[in-house]
Amino acid sequence: MSSPCDPQHAPVGDVGAALLMIDSRLKGIHDGRTETDPEQQALTDQFAASLDAEGVDDVLDGACTLIFMFMTWLRQAHEAHDKDVIEYVVPNLVATMRKMPKSIRPEAIPTMAGLVVAAGTGLSPNLWRKQYGDWTDKEMNPLEATAFLLAEHINRITDDPDFASRLITDALSIADED
Repeated sequence: MSSPCDPQHAPVGDVGAALLMIDSRLKGIHDGRTETDPEQQALTDQFAASLDAEGVDDVLDGACTLIFMFMTWLRQAHEAHDKDVIEYVVPNLVATMRKMPKSIRPEAIPTMAGLVVAAGTGLSPNLWRKQYGDWTDKEMNPLEATAFLLAEHINRITDDPDFASRLITDALSIADED
C-alpha cells in the first residue's frame, strides 16, 4: 500500500543549491571557521534574494531530498551491521541540536527529528512535513542544520570529510546519465 508520503510523489527540488550550501558550511567548519563568514553570508543572502517563491520551495525540497538521501545511506550502512538507523542516529542528532540554541530553537527540534525519522523509514521528509502546514521562517536554520549534521555524521563514519557531498554528486551524475 502506497503512502501519501512515498518519495515517488515528492518533488526533488534544487538538490544542487542545497548541497552547495551544506558543502560550503562543512568546508568552513573543517577550515576552522565556526562563525559565519560575512562574505559567504552576503553571497547566500544575495542568492536567497534572487529566488522567487518557487525557487525557495525548490531549495527547501532539495534540502529535504538531501536529508532523505543521507538517511537512506545511513539506513543501509546501519542495516549492514544489524543496527537500527533510528536508534543510532536520531538520539545523537537531537542531542547535538539541543547544544545549538542560537541556530535551533527548542520547539523546532521535534519537527527536525520527525523529518529524520520519516526519511529513515523510507518516507519523503518534505511530504511528511507538508501534512503540518507550510514551512516557517524559524524552521529554515534547523532544516539546514539537520542536513549539515547528517552529512557530518556520514563524513565521520567514513572518515572522509567529503564523502557525503560526493555521495550526492555521484547520485546526481548517475541521474543525469539516465
